Amino acid sequence: MPGFEWFGDEERAEVNAVMESGVFMRYGFDGGRGGRWPARELEAALKEKLGAGHVHLVSSGTAAVSTALAACGVGAGDEVILPPFTFVADPEAILLAGAVPVFVEIDETLCLDPVAVEAALTSKTKAVLCVHMCGSMPKLDALKAVCDRRGVILIEDAAQAFGGSWRGRALGTIGRVGCYSFDYVKTMTCAEGGAVCTDDAGLSEVIQAYADHGHDHKGVDRGADGHPHIGTNYRISELHAAVGLAQLRKVDRMLATQRRSKAILKDGLAGLDRVTFREIPDPEGDSATFLTFLLPTEAEARAASAGLAAVGVDGCFYWYVNNWHYHTRWDHLKNLRSPARLPVARWEPEREWKSLSLPKSDAIMARTISMLIKLSWNDDQLTERLKKLRSILS
Repeated sequence: MPGFEWFGDEERAEVNAVMESGVFMRYGFDGGRGGRWPARELEAALKEKLGAGHVHLVSSGTAAVSTALAACGVGAGDEVILPPFTFVADPEAILLAGAVPVFVEIDETLCLDPVAVEAALTSKTKAVLCVHMCGSMPKLDALKAVCDRRGVILIEDAAQAFGGSWRGRALGTIGRVGCYSFDYVKTMTCAEGGAVCTDDAGLSEVIQAYADHGHDHKGVDRGADGHPHIGTNYRISELHAAVGLAQLRKVDRMLATQRRSKAILKDGLAGLDRVTFREIPDPEGDSATFLTFLLPTEAEARAASAGLAAVGVDGCFYWYVNNWHYHTRWDHLKNLRSPARLPVARWEPEREWKSLSLPKSDAIMARTISMLIKLSWNDDQLTERLKKLRSILS
């Protein structure tokens, strides 16, 4: 991770083929294409790779989450449960859908705690947004059981976990709908892009129409398409899809490289007394994008984070003070700062986010550091990195 580390002739060839055709839009312009439909081709390849019934490409992971929420009927006043450790796009998408984000505790998986989720369910809960952070999953059997038992929709955000799996099934295919990101720093990248997958044929029809202004895409004349419902413009371009086609062919090799490098580093740290590792419910399904370790106290984690930076160990994230991925730095969201008044200010005027208290999550994240696993490392670099890691963490 990320896939851009392996950009090469394959990506250039796919992009050049689109450039030569001059057709960059995924719909229409049949005569000038020369038979090339990159978005369609990538959707078919992703469907096979994921084992999903239906896959639809969109312009970003954020667009994927927004489309999934809309397709599942999440809207005005509905509550959506999500973790406080995620990318800020998730609560933003919920707010912009007119719904209400409800943050609940994580556990040692760094993902949603199923017990906390069940305790937070109310008559307004429409969906649980399960985020597979840093390449791995929550306790999915327990989480899905809660959703099934209580009649709540399970939506998966697998933006950071493409290639990961749960008991042999691709992450993103466990719930009713799954979301992926293919932005520039993901394992597989389209430069910008995302995807939504589902096994529900009816839901797939809603998804593909919603992402293109409600077009039903049932005819051959775009101007004559029906409009079963409103939508927006979340279309991916053929240029971005072309990059994804080349990247997808490399994914298995990417994952194998990540898993090997992570195993070397984790094994090398395993004997350190004060280092423990994140809980991974299905280790074989870990996409190995990050090696996440915990120190006994917040003070030790802060010191380790600073120490690793000082000796040149790059790509280490102390999420507890990260602007984009943990709730402690989301003042703009907690104060509902927006260019326009948000619907949630009307639905839930008494709800208070500024004093959001998640002590269990804070106690975990304050001790946690995640290190990005790069595709470009060679064995000498791994050896040197491990030496520096041990010098600081011991």
